[in-house]
Amino acid sequence: MILLLDTQVFLWWDGGNAALNADARGMIEDADNRVMVSTATVREITIKRQLGRLEFDGSPAAAIAANSFEELAILPEDTERAGALAWANADPFDRLLVAQARRIVGTLVTADATVRDYGGVPVMWAG
Repeated sequence: MILLLDTQVFLWWDGGNAALNADARGMIEDADNRVMVSTATVREITIKRQLGRLEFDGSPAAAIAANSFEELAILPEDTERAGALAWANADPFDRLLVAQARRIVGTLVTADATVRDYGGVPVMWAG
């Protein structure tokens, strides 16, 4: 199975936060699964850190590598698909992750009820 972690789930995993539920943790730990983190997550972390809305020490890219996750690059078609989604959610990062999950035919691991309730992509609840 291909898993795409949303930003919150990646932060929970990297920080060892107990908010990440056991089912999601088990799927991320399962060596048979490919676990990916989007470059959109790296951008979201850096923006929120600059705005003082997130404390994250070090490099998000280095944390992806240290956790043995795969980086998922943003392709032009991802941004086109994100913009074309028939979804009221205006969060550009949520929209991009949904578009990328569709492209890679993956499951989006999220603790965001807005994403979970969208229904346009397979979702694993992590909260």
